[in-house]
Amino acid sequence: MSAAPPPVQPFKGSSVCLFCGSSDAADPVYTEAATEFGRAAAQAGWRLVYGGGGVGLMGASARAAHEAGGRVLGVMPAFLRSRERLFDEVETLVVQTMHERKQIMYDQSDAFVVAPGGIGTLEEVVELLSWKRLDLHGKPVIFLNIDGFWDTFFALMRHSVETGFTPASFLQAWVVCETVADAMGALAAAGTSGDLKYDQR
Repeated sequence: MSAAPPPVQPFKGSSVCLFCGSSDAADPVYTEAATEFGRAAAQAGWRLVYGGGGVGLMGASARAAHEAGGRVLGVMPAFLRSRERLFDEVETLVVQTMHERKQIMYDQSDAFVVAPGGIGTLEEVVELLSWKRLDLHGKPVIFLNIDGFWDTFFALMRHSVETGFTPASFLQAWVVCETVADAMGALAAAGTSGDLKYDQR
């Protein structure tokens, strides 16, 4: 039986979870957007919840939020500490499994922004959207679609609707934003919608 992670420091404001890639090989335009988002979230008073790494878009967003004076919560499985290089300048929980990581990130967040990333990012958002499809939560999901990165994913979701596997209403389960400024606007709207914290899981 794994030990429980240390308790999370209290935070009275709203929190946004950023799902994004950890690769340093990504196009700099994506890293720049992650940096801009981290800074903007901090300046708007949102706590940034993320995967705990110091590399790729993850590290860029966390550093920017921290340097802008914002609160940051990282959640890192122990076996990834060397690969994703724990960013320990901010509050970070080290857990045992990927499932624990995702559970804490979900529970600690009021809204989700999905920036470009690889298979890990895709896996995280698909599970999140699956829960939403089952009416298990109503937390906002916002895609930061820099340079059309997520267009092929949206096409797959439309194909799922067209072939009868998914109801057309599911296409309203997320918001697509092309810029960080638009994503921040969508977050601001979510913060006044009354949907935050809604959860039937």
